This record gives sequence, C-alpha cells and structure tokens, in this order.
Amino acid sequence: MNSFKICLMGAFSVGKTSLVRRFVHEVFDQRYTTTLGVKIETREVELDSGPVKLVIWDMEGADNGDREAELVSSRMKAYLKGVNSVMLVADGTRAVTVRTAWRLQEWLHREWPGIPVVMLLNKSDLQDKWQPGLQQKEESSKSLLCFTTSALSGENVEDTFRHLARQLSEKQ
Repeated sequence: MNSFKICLMGAFSVGKTSLVRRFVHEVFDQRYTTTLGVKIETREVELDSGPVKLVIWDMEGADNGDREAELVSSRMKAYLKGVNSVMLVADGTRAVTVRTAWRLQEWLHREWPGIPVVMLLNKSDLQDKWQPGLQQKEESSKSLLCFTTSALSGENVEDTFRHLARQLSEKQ
C-alpha cells in the first residue's frame, strides 16, 4: 500500500487540527487548543486504484509576521522533510490568515519546488462573515487549487483529502 505524508500549514487558529479530526475521526470539537510542534494522524483511503495510507502532519501555526524567520520556524522546516504534499489552511473570516497562506505558498514554491500544494479556505459555515469577494479575488490572483471547507459541518473535508490522495497516487 502506498503511503503519503501530507502536512497542514497555516496561521494559528484557522482550523488545521479541526480539519484533521473531522477527516480522521469524523468529529468536531468546539474546544480550541493550540498545537505545539506537530500532531500526526493516519487514515487509509480506498481509491479506484486501491488503498492508500495518508500520514497527516498537523503542524503548529505559522506566525503572521513580515520576515521569513517569523513565518516558518526551523522546527517546521524539519517537519517538512519527506513531505509528499502540503495543505495550506486559511480562515475565510480573517484575511490576514489568507495572506499568511499565500506567503507560505511562495516560500514552499522556493524551498520545495514541485510539491503539490492545495489551499483550504476553512470555516465556510461562517461564510456570511467572510470579507466580500475574498475567495474569488484570491483564487483569480494565484494559480493554486483552492477548496472551501468547514470542519464544523464537514463540508468538502472528505472530498479535499480524497482529491489529494488521488493526485498523489497518480504521480506514483
């Protein structure tokens, strides 16, 4: 069985841990706990081509600072060794987290060229609180596959991880 390492990155409090819990355990927990370091979860996914194992690294939040040293810690760089794909997570209700995700994407493009990266605009259940035009503006300005998700309702969570699993399997 093929196994793929997927890292979730993004600013603090965007829902990375909640998305992983929703995908792996099919639950949502209202309590917020900051991830320090990394939490690793696994789940097998059955695809048309056969089963694959996703090893999901839920990484600590990136800083919204202006310098690269503030954006990505040396610890985070170490966690990315051997990564097959990255999911950048942003909170649709907080534009600063979207900007952080784009900065992470630019950094990943330089440091890990060719690694598949997808964007998850999380908290679609709060879409009435999103800044007008945020999703359309960001999607049209960058060439990055973007999914709208909700860890609370589960919207597009399963589909997003499965899409990435299929993409990685096809590259093998």
